[in-house]
Amino acid sequence: MATDHIRYDVLARDALRGVLRRVLTDAAEHGLPGEHHFFITFLSTAEGVKLSPRLLAQYPKEMTIILQHQFWDLTVLEDRFEVGLSFGGIPERLVVPFSSIQNFFDPSVQFGLQFEAPDEMEDAADGNLPAAPAPSPAPTALTVPEPAAQKPAEPGKPGEGAEVVRLDRFRKK
Repeated sequence: MATDHIRYDVLARDALRGVLRRVLTDAAEHGLPGEHHFFITFLSTAEGVKLSPRLLAQYPKEMTIILQHQFWDLTVLEDRFEVGLSFGGIPERLVVPFSSIQNFFDPSVQFGLQFEAPDEMEDAADGNLPAAPAPSPAPTALTVPEPAAQKPAEPGKPGEGAEVVRLDRFRKK
């Protein structure tokens, strides 16, 4: 197998984290538009994460926060964001590096991103994993399709479970 010297998985991950950074920057500057709100899951013990000891005891591995109505002082920097949230009526200031984020989801439009754990990416970079694995699941855009939108392919056909759709099918006639 060929070695990926370009590291497309890292480039794609960084580009998708850029999407997340841009969305949070816009929210910090202009607020959340329409019904948009965000579920953000991150590793609570990752390097650079800052939580109170109380929250760390309650969420020792990972934590999911929701940015919707009651958050304040959202600040977005190149490598992290900081936000004020209330937990059990107690205000807290969280610092969350983008590298610690595992999932981002905006349920108003059914859009999400999922990232590999940072140590899995480092293992790949160090050569502890196969040099050219099947396409990396590192960062993936998650969309939740309508249940009826997927039609199984005939058994034995290429792309099992997927359907090839011609664009002509959607054009107005």
